[in-house]
Amino acid sequence: MTTMQLGVRHNLNQVLQQLLQVLLVGMTVGMMRNVVPALAESEFGVPRGSFMLLVTFVVAFGLVKGGMNFLAGRLAEQHGRQKVLLLGWLLAWPIPFLIFFSPNWAWIVAATLLLGANQGLTWSMTQTSVLDFTTPRQRGLVIGLNEFAGYVGVAVAGIATGYAADWLGPRAGLLWFGAGVIGLATLSSLFAVVDSRPWLALHPQQASPSHATALSTWSVFWLMTWQDKRMAALSQAGLVEKFVDALVWIIWPIYLMQQGLSLPAIGWVVGTYGLTWGVMQLFTGPLSDRIGRHRLNVGGMGLCGLGVALFPIGLGIPWWAAAAALSGLGMAMLYPNLSAAVVDLAAPAWRASAIGIYRFWRDIGYAVGAAGIGLVAYATGHLESSFGFVATSMFMSAAYLAWRGQDS
Repeated sequence: MTTMQLGVRHNLNQVLQQLLQVLLVGMTVGMMRNVVPALAESEFGVPRGSFMLLVTFVVAFGLVKGGMNFLAGRLAEQHGRQKVLLLGWLLAWPIPFLIFFSPNWAWIVAATLLLGANQGLTWSMTQTSVLDFTTPRQRGLVIGLNEFAGYVGVAVAGIATGYAADWLGPRAGLLWFGAGVIGLATLSSLFAVVDSRPWLALHPQQASPSHATALSTWSVFWLMTWQDKRMAALSQAGLVEKFVDALVWIIWPIYLMQQGLSLPAIGWVVGTYGLTWGVMQLFTGPLSDRIGRHRLNVGGMGLCGLGVALFPIGLGIPWWAAAAALSGLGMAMLYPNLSAAVVDLAAPAWRASAIGIYRFWRDIGYAVGAAGIGLVAYATGHLESSFGFVATSMFMSAAYLAWRGQDS
């Protein structure tokens, strides 16, 4: 019988299984991020200029995903990581069929509600599990790998579905792509993934000594939302950075289509953001293990906001791709390291709850950001104004994080 040990090398097979899972998680959400918003008017019946109706599917996604993140941590502690992961994939099965048969936008919103539930359960479990398998000194590395795999999946799916929509039509392309991804994920989560809870006993218990004992879910929620100023600063930064992702999801495809780009070209521009984000996390995660999380988090917030601000002031694919890459680099700096900073401050006894609550606040940012984007675009009548709203929000959040979010 093999003795359980912590570390990537000792648990390489299961770490790779979790990375495959999160790649497929990213591809599942990525299939909704190019074709669906770009063809909202022509294919799914959204009237032109209906900004608030358009943002409903991202608001729905954020609210459900945030709520499921909140529940996922406690469910994982009570029932195990693998069972929660499998449940997330079972909830995803109706999504491609709802898109294929949708007579109106309400069906797309319904599909997005299920997508939010899927993402909240599955992505939380992949991150929780890799942290269970590895040592505290590998946190930045494994969270970087996790987010790398997920957002490469998002980018690849955005590009692939653009071509699939051209070849098969938007509905059939999304149906076959989605069914293939979800089918593979369900089978692998059922037969290849093991539950990581037994590895928790191997973790040192000295983390966050002032809160080292087990805490209730609501105690952790209060701690992270208000009581611990560092945790609160990290939670607000997570919420605001999702404004960028909401902008990329809702506005970028429509804006680029209005500029005359084809679906595959839109996929490549938007994919530049996701690919830069994904690949650079291979470096920014391990870098934070050496130099700390704080500077990367604050700098990433500022850089991401700068890329958003620059996007609409130039023309042409090279300009848009460069601005997208700049935002992607900023996200690579902040995204894995906000999570890693939360893990640094959380004790193993309530780490899964802490991750779930941080992810709750972070993904509620989809809903808050999408609503803000829709309101600003509606009030001004111009898509470009939403870029300014998001960039300003990022700069203000970065300033607060710089003040309150120092390394542990």
